[in-house]
Amino acid sequence: MSVEKVDTLVVGGGQAGLAMSEHLSKCGVPHLVLERRRIAERWRSERWDSLVANGPAWHDRFPGMEFPDTHPDAFVPKEKVADYFAAYAEMIAAPIRCGVEVKKVRRLVGRPGFQVETSDGVIEASNLVAATGAFQHPVVPAIVPEDAGLMQIHSSAYRNPDQLPEGAVLVVGSGSSGVQIADELLRAGRRVYLSVGPHDRPPRAYRERDFCWWLGVLGKWDAQAPAPGTEHVTIAVSGARGGETIDFRRLAAQGMTLVGRTELYRAGVMIFAPDLGKNIARGDANYMSVLDEADAYVARNGLDLPEEPGARKIGPDPQCVTDPILELNLAEAGISSIIWATGFTVDYSWLEVDVFDEKGKPKHQRGVSTEPGIYFLGLPWQSRRGSSFIWGVWHDAKHLADHISTQRKYLAYHASAKRETKVA
Repeated sequence: MSVEKVDTLVVGGGQAGLAMSEHLSKCGVPHLVLERRRIAERWRSERWDSLVANGPAWHDRFPGMEFPDTHPDAFVPKEKVADYFAAYAEMIAAPIRCGVEVKKVRRLVGRPGFQVETSDGVIEASNLVAATGAFQHPVVPAIVPEDAGLMQIHSSAYRNPDQLPEGAVLVVGSGSSGVQIADELLRAGRRVYLSVGPHDRPPRAYRERDFCWWLGVLGKWDAQAPAPGTEHVTIAVSGARGGETIDFRRLAAQGMTLVGRTELYRAGVMIFAPDLGKNIARGDANYMSVLDEADAYVARNGLDLPEEPGARKIGPDPQCVTDPILELNLAEAGISSIIWATGFTVDYSWLEVDVFDEKGKPKHQRGVSTEPGIYFLGLPWQSRRGSSFIWGVWHDAKHLADHISTQRKYLAYHASAKRETKVA
């Protein structure tokens, strides 16, 4: 059987893989991108129907192309995001092969490079970029047994309220996905319980500037590591209905019941941690800190941005916060379904190379792994806070492409020097 050979193989045809392809092409590095389904497939088939990007169109894009027929401050629907990446791949003439799954990667024995087993045959590559990101495998905590008589799905499988059986819904997770899904269900007339854990709650906009802008001018996107104690904190932000600040008190006033972090299930009863008030207060503190830093930035730079004193008004705590529910009989509450908005974990089971630590996380520096020739792209905090965002992954890809290009030049010199020695 013939073996296809490529210089650099990029695994994944989403935003990370396309950014990598663009920069490899600019560096003159021959490469191939493999995507097991369609370009940017997760935007199409693993997101709910009404999802829009959490950042405005001027921000959540690659530098080389704007969203067509879209106002810069608009929040782009998920299908348009997928269409954008498909169009981008065509614009940069990305050498992408869809419908090909990478099954196994092993280092070649006795010579450099890697053997890649795919659903379409074997490929040998000098370099391999794992551009599949960190959001591969949905995490569903083993709390409620499958035979509990409830519909249980991960947020990645949720599409719309009609998908769920009649009855109340418990949404577990207060990050962007959890709070947006809970809000949609509430607006659809459902009785909704939202399990709120530790979170950051930034303003959607302040003093006529979007949150993404403030993070940029305040240097937050370029932070190289999370602050102590914030490594796993989710962010509650939304682009729905033109963009709005997440306000848990407002959701409670509209009829949503807030509960603390989900801890345990026992004989039909869900048990919640007594931390709801603390989690809400922490989100408020994060919200106020952004306003404080923004105000200081405006004053320091003399910017003509209108004051917004109303943004600092926080209403009273609702009863579900002052007198929190610690135990809830799901049947008595009429709960028929649970949506686990509990995030994702990595899945590099196909990468059989010694590049992972004892927790299964890639060992790397800015995406350059400890194994020569293996690279990672799309990881949270890969080089900065913005690394897992659309624009951030584009900049990280440039760093990796430059590294690959430099290594190829060293190897080219080595090969040239060997030839000259033989001639002499």
